[in-house]
Order: sequence, then C-alpha cells, then structure tokens
Amino acid sequence: MQFKHAPVAVSAVFDDPNLVSVAGLVPMLRLARSAGLDELAQSRLSVPTDKGANAGGKVMALVAGMLAGADSIDDMNLLRHGGMGRLFDRTYAPSTLGSFLREFRFGHVRQLDAVASRTLVNLASAAPLLQIRDGERVMVDVDDTIIEVHGYQKQGASFGYSGVRGLNALVATASTTTSAPVILAQRLRQGKTGSPKGAARIIADTLATLRRMDLGSSVRPLLRADSAFYGHATIGTAIKAGADVSVTVRMDPAVKTAIATIPEDGWETIEYPNAIRDEVTGRWISKAEVAEVPFTAFRSRKKAERVEGRLVVRRIPDLNPKQVEQPTLFDSYRHHAFFTTTDKQTMGTVAADKTHRGHAIIEQVHADLKAGPLAHLPSGVFTANSAWLVLAVIAFNLTRAAGLIADRGGRLARATTATIRRTLISVPARLARTARRIILHLPDAWPWQTAFDRLFTATHAPPPPAAAS
Repeated sequence: MQFKHAPVAVSAVFDDPNLVSVAGLVPMLRLARSAGLDELAQSRLSVPTDKGANAGGKVMALVAGMLAGADSIDDMNLLRHGGMGRLFDRTYAPSTLGSFLREFRFGHVRQLDAVASRTLVNLASAAPLLQIRDGERVMVDVDDTIIEVHGYQKQGASFGYSGVRGLNALVATASTTTSAPVILAQRLRQGKTGSPKGAARIIADTLATLRRMDLGSSVRPLLRADSAFYGHATIGTAIKAGADVSVTVRMDPAVKTAIATIPEDGWETIEYPNAIRDEVTGRWISKAEVAEVPFTAFRSRKKAERVEGRLVVRRIPDLNPKQVEQPTLFDSYRHHAFFTTTDKQTMGTVAADKTHRGHAIIEQVHADLKAGPLAHLPSGVFTANSAWLVLAVIAFNLTRAAGLIADRGGRLARATTATIRRTLISVPARLARTARRIILHLPDAWPWQTAFDRLFTATHAPPPPAAAS
C-alpha cells in the first residue's frame, strides 16, 4: 500500500466535534450497565471524601478507558475527545479519576472485589461465558505473576522470586474445553510475597463465585496449580469448597519414596502431539512415560487433615546420561509429579497428565492483562494499584462477554482483548442528530460489521416485558 497523494496536497486539522475514535464503547458500556456495574459500584463502594463521590460513574469511566486501550491514568484522556461528551455523561478528567483511586484503602479494594464478582455473575446470565458439555468439569486455575515496575516510588514493589522488581498479582480463572478463560478472583500483593500467601482466601472466593454462576453441572470443578500452591491450606480449602485438585508437588522425601515403589512395568509411554518444554533443561520434548501410585498428602498432620489421592508421575530420560565424567550403569530419568484427588475411573493416568498440563492456559491470561491495562501500574499508592487490577479484570471479563455475544461460534468468542478492541471497540464514527436521535455513521466495508451489529443490537434491545401480576 502506498500513499496516493502528494504531501503538499494533504493537511491535518483537529477541528471536528462530531467524531469519536472508539464508537464500540457504546455497546460495551451498555453491556456493563446491563450487568449492573455502575449500580453495584455506587451502592457498595464507600470511598471517603468528595473524591469518592459518584463512585459508580467513576468506575464506569475507568473501565471504559481500559476497554479503549488505556494503561495509565493519563491515558484516560481517550474519553475526552470529539463527540464523546455527546455520547456519554461525566467523562471525567484523568486527575479526578487518579484522585479517586488514591483514596482507596484495603477495605475499599475488597468492596470492589465484590463488585467484580457480582458483575461477572450477571454477565454470565447475558452470555454463555462457561459452556459445559455433559459430564464435563470446569477447570479452575490459580497462579501468580510479577508485574514489572520502575522507580522507587511504588509502594510494595520489591524483587521477588523472578528477580524482577515489581508487584505480585494472584489471579484465578475458570475455563472449559469450549470456553476461553474468565477471571473469577484477583489480588495484588507485594513483590517479595511468596506465591501461596493468601491463596486459600482467593480459592474460597473463586469457588464461591463459580457456585453463584449456577452453571447447572453436578460435576466437581478441578483446581489446577503449580508446586508453589501445594499446601494444606490451599488444597484443604478447595476440597472443603467442593472441588477436586490437581497440584504439582515438590520432590520431597515422601514423594521420592512413593515414586520408588512404582514397578518398571507400571510405566506407560505417551507421545505428545505438540511438543512441550521441559521445566529443567528448557528443551522441547515429545515423548515421556507416565505412571501413578496411591498417595496420602500431608501425613505429618493429624489424621483428619490428611488428604487421600493419587500421585501421577511423568518421567523423562536424561539426554545422553552416559556422556558425563562418571557414566551411569542404568538409564536415568527426571521425574515430574502432581497430586490429584480425581477418581481414576473418571480420569485415567494419561488423561490426568494431559489435563494437568492444561494449567498453562492461565499464562495466556497473564499475557493478555499485561498487554493491556497491566502494562503499567499507574500509581505510587499500593491500594490504588490494587483497585486498578480489579478494574482491569472487570474490563477483561466484559470483552470476553462481548466477543461471545458478537461472534458466539467464531474467532471472537475466544479472542484476546487486543483483538476485541481492534474489531469491536476502536471503531471510528461520526455523530449525527436527527429527530432527537443520535446516529453513529461507521466506516463503510468495516470487516467486522456483522459482529458489531450483533453486539450493538443485543445491548440496545428493549427490556423484556414485565410478567403479568
């Protein structure tokens, strides 16, 4: 593609008050309002002083900015151009929104957590966020990630396990084989915080939200996590809340002893259709062996707190184990094990291994958030950044619902936030008024017109008729 005009024949003037660059915010905010986001925030947030006034409108503005691509407070100026003031009420200045966030304390963040949870439950009634086939279980994944920050003014920032200066975000997602992940719970923590700290509370909140979504399945959800979350508090909370677990274990003496009891003929060779990366060497592998053995977790605790289950083990042969200073007489292996409480009749050894490896899906959610609102943590105040994380999660779940409504059986149903923003939100439009109605004139031949029309129609449909009394 080449520019077809001579440079001197073209000029640029910012002078049209009827243009908007993000017309997709119209159906998106209608969707948010139908899920009760503004009313929930208005009724549940008790942020003090005049800076906390009209909390519902300010939460909607912050979420709208994130939907439009804002990853800092200053970027909220996206909401204050052209005809945005004619489309939306109270397009707050970035300084007003920043002052609102800086008034948050931990209790207000927990109030916002409740708003996010209830908004998600309401969204699930408008769009099939988690579609479950007969006999299928919901996969709940928990993991943390470091959000890198720079400078010394960020409260709570420090060097954690990754060696990167930042803050630690703990996220819990739910997904099925046909549904992309949605985020059920979140918590921002200090950068040096260990992964399992506070995880039990997050898991309890996650499973409570999942129950309120009322998916109509009697199959127990499965909690998947890595070895950092292998502990009685985490696993015990999940089991008490009615979930099974599939958690990587550390190679402690009890685990090594259990692995040693597996007979040589108990190993089953499996080939991965898609190669996976070995955690130790970083190499790609396509073949391994799996086996399992009954295992009781937390034997050092009192009998009532022990957990019966299975230890599923994957072993990978060392590459060229005899090309060392002292060659080994026998082939040597590296073992990777996880503990699960699923019944063997329901999920065999190979199926359990494949299902557990699916835990990596949560990394896509982390990457999605960091490619959007979490590209930066915009404030030096820790609680303001905590609230920013919750708002980013609300925006994420809204885009997931919008993609399903717009293109239920197609690509947008599982698309990333960036794709939803590019196709459905960042649509330029010119505003025209006729007969006291506003008409959005959108680009001709927009490639995703059908999806946009479907979302716009669904969110602007009249309310259902009231039932006869």
